Amino acid sequence: MTLRALQIRLGFAALVIAAAMALVAIPNFVSSPSNVRNIVLAPTFWPYTLTGLTALTGALLLFTGWRVDPAILLDEEDAAKPGAWLRLIALAAIMVATMQAMPILGMPLTCMAAFAATAFLFRTRHPIVALICTVAVPLVLYAFFAHVAGVAVPQGDLIRLP
Repeated sequence: MTLRALQIRLGFAALVIAAAMALVAIPNFVSSPSNVRNIVLAPTFWPYTLTGLTALTGALLLFTGWRVDPAILLDEEDAAKPGAWLRLIALAAIMVATMQAMPILGMPLTCMAAFAATAFLFRTRHPIVALICTVAVPLVLYAFFAHVAGVAVPQGDLIRLP
C-alpha cells in the first residue's frame, strides 16, 4: 500500500466518523439542558469539539494525501511487527483498568496512572517530560474544573484533594 492511499483512506474515515458523530451520535445520545449559562460547561461542548478536531484531522489527511508522491510505498515489515498487537491488547487492558480504578482512586490519581502506563507502554522518547505531565496535567485540570468552573470532580477513597 502506498502512503498516499493510506492517508486518503484515513482522511475519508475520519470525516465519515466526524459526520456520524455530529449528525447522529451527539444529538441523539448526549443530553444537554437548555438553560446552561456557560457553553464550556454544556455536556455537548467537548463532544462537538472533539468531533470538529476529528474532521479537521481528516481534512488535513486528505490534503496531504493528495499532495504526497504516489510512488512512496509503506514498509510492510513495520506494519507486521508482532509487538503491535501486544501493545494494542495492553492499551485495552489499561483502558479497562482505568475504568475499574476510577471509583477507588478518583479521577486525578487514575488519570496519572493511566497516562504513565500509556507513555511507557509506547516507549516515549521523553520519559522525564512524560512523568512531569503525568502529575501536572491531571492536577491542573482538577484545579480548573473544581475551583474555577465549579464542577465536582470524582475523588477516590485514598486521597481527597482540596
